[in-house]
Amino acid sequence: VQLQASGGGLVQAGGSLRLSCAASGRTFSRYSMGWFRQTPGKEREFVAVISGSSRTTYYKDSVKGRFTISRDNVKNTAYLQMNSLKPEDTAVYYCAQSGTSSRLYSEYDYWGQGTLVTVSS
Repeated sequence: VQLQASGGGLVQAGGSLRLSCAASGRTFSRYSMGWFRQTPGKEREFVAVISGSSRTTYYKDSVKGRFTISRDNVKNTAYLQMNSLKPEDTAVYYCAQSGTSSRLYSEYDYWGQGTLVTVSS
């Protein structure tokens, strides 16, 4: 399985970015896709997850109403639309794949390489 995250960059506070995660190697629609983020010296934290069918989504409280997770099972790609970005959203963002729609880092068995999001004030 390979996960390729992209779409990070530098944006001003209040701006938007859309992250993408292209997957290959197993049947994409059977697995939940999650986004996590990490800053130096801190543990990787859950951001959002979407089930294989897209029926279920969960979000970290601080991103609710600003971030939207989605997926395209034809393109084998998951997305994270990030609006109203804040400096505290600055982190390396990772996509990951799991058999469950979990908020737990340990439940994910494949990870992308990460993409850096920097939000300037």
